[in-house]
Amino acid sequence: MIYLKNKDELNKLERLNKMGAEVLRMCWQHIKPGVATLELEEIALKYCTDNKVQPAFYGYKGFPHSICVSINDEVVHGFPSERVLKEGDLIKVDFGLKHEGFYSDAAFTKTVGKVSETAERITKTTVGCLYAAVPKVSKYNRLYDISRTIQDHANNAGFDIVRIYTGHGVGFALHEPPKVTNYVGNDTNWALKPGMVLAIEPILVEKSHEVVLESNKWTVRTKDGGLSAHFEHSIAITENGPKILSM
Repeated sequence: MIYLKNKDELNKLERLNKMGAEVLRMCWQHIKPGVATLELEEIALKYCTDNKVQPAFYGYKGFPHSICVSINDEVVHGFPSERVLKEGDLIKVDFGLKHEGFYSDAAFTKTVGKVSETAERITKTTVGCLYAAVPKVSKYNRLYDISRTIQDHANNAGFDIVRIYTGHGVGFALHEPPKVTNYVGNDTNWALKPGMVLAIEPILVEKSHEVVLESNKWTVRTKDGGLSAHFEHSIAITENGPKILSM
């Protein structure tokens, strides 16, 4: 089932996504060498308290934090902690809000200080995958058009794509149908319709797409220790084209 949103619902989702984007901007500005990643969790929680909204991730299937912070070879679902960022790190921050039955979702990757050429390239390529896909989030297209665009952009730059984690519908729940793969697979090739809201989130890896799950049962790493990067926007399909809500 595809969950279509009407104009009023899209307006509410846009307001909530803009709030989520504000949290991510605050985290982006705070990131530098010497910062403990737990400080990003504190920023998010204070914002939620001040603005009377809830973090969407906390308690979701038992997740114990309000924000995901993944570093270097950590792909997704990393825990904020006392770990201190150092120059050369590649940090991914994923965050969402929930309020009055609506959900937001977005993520970014940031290089910390001076980093390797590979870290720079994978970061730029991943955000490039996201923005190359945005025009494809249109009523004239199908899911295939998004997947193919992301895969081609990543592969042309020499990077692989994580298979097990994908984009998704979002809005009335944190994860809704349809699944939006970042590669061309065998999933149902839905036609895109006005009122759909999709979280588009390319997740690229330096080497192999194979991943392993850490002992905390949440944090995912690349199996070979290669770097990973992740960007995400929640995008509404309107009659006039795609609209990025999380900006």
